[in-house]
Amino acid sequence: MAGGDLTVRVATADEVALIIDWAAAEGWNPGAADAACFRAQDPSGFFVGIADGEPVSAVSVVTYGEALAFLGLYIVRPHRRGRGWGMATWRAGLAHAGGRPVGLDGVVAQQDNYRKSGFALAHRNVRYGGTVAPGRRDPAVVPVAEVPFADIAAYDSRCFPAERPAFLRAWTTAPGHHALALRRDGRLAGYGVVRPCREGRKVGPLFADDRTAAGTLFDALTAAAGTGPVFLDVPEPNAEAVDLARSRGLTPVFETARMYTAPVRPVADGQVFGITTFELG
Repeated sequence: MAGGDLTVRVATADEVALIIDWAAAEGWNPGAADAACFRAQDPSGFFVGIADGEPVSAVSVVTYGEALAFLGLYIVRPHRRGRGWGMATWRAGLAHAGGRPVGLDGVVAQQDNYRKSGFALAHRNVRYGGTVAPGRRDPAVVPVAEVPFADIAAYDSRCFPAERPAFLRAWTTAPGHHALALRRDGRLAGYGVVRPCREGRKVGPLFADDRTAAGTLFDALTAAAGTGPVFLDVPEPNAEAVDLARSRGLTPVFETARMYTAPVRPVADGQVFGITTFELG
């Protein structure tokens, strides 16, 4: 797609890595393995705007089968803003969604602009961060690799509005990621992942049957990841998730507006204690 002096096309793997660096410069604190994991779900879902032979803008619209697309990584380089190239890139990315509902986690200040593009508020997500006391690993917590993948995928499907096996396989096995599951009475009661980021570590997703299970997983994940700041992106409507974050000494540092262009498949909201990532949902 061409617009004025800008050409928008699908980003290469190296360009996706560059876009992740841009996200870091914006203060979004991406994970060390995010580029490869994100592309595993939809390699054609990342777009870059080229002007004067260099990348200047980006957006991702990652598809999950026919059920959902999720928009993120919407960036225009600071020295190239004010020329309409952001909107041209946005439109090119949205075209990739086809007829799917599109979700995003956008900064709250931009909600009105997102509404103009057809997005409606679903709920707020609040990033909690801080240094936590050393956790412990309950014997009932095991590596995700010891659980049948079908069980992990089925549990994830209750907590996310689309099937995403390609992403899950990458996310739970990426270098530096710790993926743990909780068993109760012979069945899966939750799972979570913690990953190294430019600053500290992020826990996400954190999906669990209840507050106790979520706390057990959170403590095991933070124990596995070592020292340093920890961040957890909490869906505000889940009061028990908010309570868990606060009980571990975390405080709000950032928030987003989860918005959709159309209704999506219902999820077990009470089991979502930490969303996976603001970029992919």
